[in-house]
Amino acid sequence: MTPGVATAAASQAPSDAGITARTDSYFNRTKEIVGHFGDCQVTYVFFIRRPVISAPGIALEWLKNVMKARNAPYTVELIHPEGEWIGAGEPIMYITGSFLHLADLETLLLQKLGSTCVAAHNAYQMALSLPNTKFLAMDARHCAGYEMQELMAYGASVGSRAAQKDGATGFIGTANHAVAAFFNTTHGFGTMPHALIGYAGSTVRAAEMFHEIYPETDLTVLVDYFGREVTDALSVCKSFPELAEQGKLGVRLDTHGGRFMEGLNPQESYAVVNRHAPEALRRYRSDTELRYLIGTGVSAAAIWHMRDALDNAGFPNVKIIASSGFNVIKCACMTDAHAPVDVVGTGSFIPDQWNETYATADIVSYNGQERVKIGREFLLPSLRTLQKGPGS
Repeated sequence: MTPGVATAAASQAPSDAGITARTDSYFNRTKEIVGHFGDCQVTYVFFIRRPVISAPGIALEWLKNVMKARNAPYTVELIHPEGEWIGAGEPIMYITGSFLHLADLETLLLQKLGSTCVAAHNAYQMALSLPNTKFLAMDARHCAGYEMQELMAYGASVGSRAAQKDGATGFIGTANHAVAAFFNTTHGFGTMPHALIGYAGSTVRAAEMFHEIYPETDLTVLVDYFGREVTDALSVCKSFPELAEQGKLGVRLDTHGGRFMEGLNPQESYAVVNRHAPEALRRYRSDTELRYLIGTGVSAAAIWHMRDALDNAGFPNVKIIASSGFNVIKCACMTDAHAPVDVVGTGSFIPDQWNETYATADIVSYNGQERVKIGREFLLPSLRTLQKGPGS
C-alpha cells in the first residue's frame, strides 16, 4: 500500500449519517427503494474521460473502511493498478457487492478518484520533463481544505513514483508535515517565506537568522524580495562561503510575473537563452511558451542568468531552486532550454480544468445479468473480455 494512505483523513469511514448527508439524494432514495423491494448484487465500473495515471488508493481504502463498518462483503477488480497509465474512457476498476450498501457511496468515491488521477498524471509529466530535477510539492496553499490537500499530495506522489520507474528523480517530498508520509518522508521541507525577509529587513540578515536557529539544515534563500536577485544571491554566497562550497546553500527564484529578474529585459533574456539553448527559440512558440522561455518572472532566461552569475563569481556548487507556476507546459519549456534548475517547488500538478477530473461510475451487472445504459456498452465486462481476446 502507498505510504500514508491508511492513515489519511480522507480514507477514514464517516458514520452512515455522515454519508447520507454528503451523498446525492437520489442515491439515498435508491438505497431506500432497494431496501424495500429487495437487495441484489451489482457491479460498478469507474472510469474517466481523459488519459490519466491510476491513483485509486485513497478511494479504495475509504471503501474498505466503510464496507468493514457495514459488515458488507465486496470485491474489487482493479484493471489499472496504481501508477499505471489509463487511456481516455478505459475502466479503472470494477467493484462488486450489495446494491444496498454500495448505492449511497458513488458520490463520495468519485470525489476521491478523479482529481487524484489527474494530479498523478500532471506530476508524472512534470517529473518526466525534467528527469534530473528534484521536485517539492507545494500545493497546500492552493487547496480548498485539508481533504483536497491529501488528495492532491497523494496524486502527486503516485505520479512521481511512476516517473521514477521511468528514470526521473521525481518528487523528493512536500512542504507540509501532514502529508509527508505519501512521499515516504517524516516531515515537510522548506526554509523561509518572503515574510521572514521582510521581518529581517534584508535578504542576508534573514539568511543569518535562519542559519542561527537551524545550523544543521541546508540553507535555501529567497532572493527576489527586493528585486535584486543576483546582487542578493551573491551577497548571501559571500556571507556563507563554506555552505556554498559544500553545496548546502541554494537560492530560490520566485520573481513574480510582473517584472523581469534583475539584469534582464526582453532583449537580454532572448540573448541568454539563445546563447545556451538556441534550438529552444528556433521553432514556433505560443505566447505562453515564449513567456516561460524569455518573459517576465521565473523564466528559463532567469535561471540561466542566475547560473551564469553564480558560476562567474566562483560559486558553482550553489543550487538553484525555482518556483512560480511550474506546470506541465512550463516544465517542458525548461527542458527545451536545458535550464539548469536543481529543484522545482510547485503545486501546479493541481488540475487546471476541473471538469477534466470528473470520474464517472455505471452499474454494468445486476445479479450477474449485464445491463447498462445505451452508449456505455463498451464498459460491459463481457465485451472487455472479447476485446482482449482468448488467452489474454
